[in-house]
Amino acid sequence: MGFNCGIVGLPNVGKSTLFNALTATAAAEAANYPFCTIEPNTGRVGIPDERLEKIAAIAQSAKIIPTQLEFVDIAGLVRGASKGEGLGNQFLGHIRSTDAIVHVLRCFENDDITHVEGSVDPLRDLTTIETELLLADLESMERRVQSLEKKIKANDAEAKALLPILQKVLKALQAGQSAKSVPLANEEKPFFQQLQLLSSKSILYVCNVEESQAATGNKYTQAVADYAKKQGAQAVIISAAIEAEVASLESASEQQEYLQSLGLQETGLKQVIRAGYHLLNLLTFFTVGPKEARAWTVHQGAKAPQAAGVIHSDFEKGFICAETVAYEDYITYQGEQGAKNAGKLRQEGRDYAVKDGDIFHFRFNV
Repeated sequence: MGFNCGIVGLPNVGKSTLFNALTATAAAEAANYPFCTIEPNTGRVGIPDERLEKIAAIAQSAKIIPTQLEFVDIAGLVRGASKGEGLGNQFLGHIRSTDAIVHVLRCFENDDITHVEGSVDPLRDLTTIETELLLADLESMERRVQSLEKKIKANDAEAKALLPILQKVLKALQAGQSAKSVPLANEEKPFFQQLQLLSSKSILYVCNVEESQAATGNKYTQAVADYAKKQGAQAVIISAAIEAEVASLESASEQQEYLQSLGLQETGLKQVIRAGYHLLNLLTFFTVGPKEARAWTVHQGAKAPQAAGVIHSDFEKGFICAETVAYEDYITYQGEQGAKNAGKLRQEGRDYAVKDGDIFHFRFNV
């Protein structure tokens, strides 16, 4: 299991350039005109985790398989997208299936690259996009409420139970508030998630700056950071141009040397990954052996059987126990046998909450 982020923004803000760099492919055409990306391009990248390299070295694993992050490059949205402007309805539909939104904002001046609004103003731009998401949700919820009201007249019990939830969401949307601002009881949350409302998704703001400002940011990135903080969201600063250059370099040493020459310690990809993990409340666990060392992803709060199910559904169905070693103990005692000899190998049952860095061997019977 990885996680899936839809890259959105106005045309010409650097979405496709960023996508190409992050996935190290040329799958999405980057061009200086609106709607150059018509179909959503999907790319997967392995999530760098130095812990995986270390446990693989101890176990002498033949293969190393990182967990993956999926990006979906969605074509540029414009004002009026919720009403179909610029193929907007089609593009909004692509966003619904993603877990979170990576909102790329233009935070650089360049007269050679057209801005659809005529000037650089990331706060205006993000308001434009988020208003379109909210309006699309509003239209969707109005239709759903009308449908449920008709079913209630036919004495539909399920409709009676669901209508109060939808009415609560609709009221917030009509007041100009996002769906994620609606307080929900625990029993309401599963149904709410099924609605796939655009304004309910977590958002990561990515400020795209020119190369010289990647390390320091500028007045635009500060404005976005202040806005994100008020919203309980996150913002990162990257230069899509730098990411593209890093992706073109063959060796890790060349990449690091290039980054350091610009006053940077790491790529924008790593920033996006860390922020994405925080955004979606994810954690990583590992499996390791002579054949392979592998990283897996689950949501925080997941129990041991759920983690087993990420590997294979049979592991969850027939779960018996999880033999568990904490990452730090695996390193300290140089592997599973050393951890076992030191009394650090534990057997955990169904109620065990997975911790970041756990190394598992699942026992199951189907």
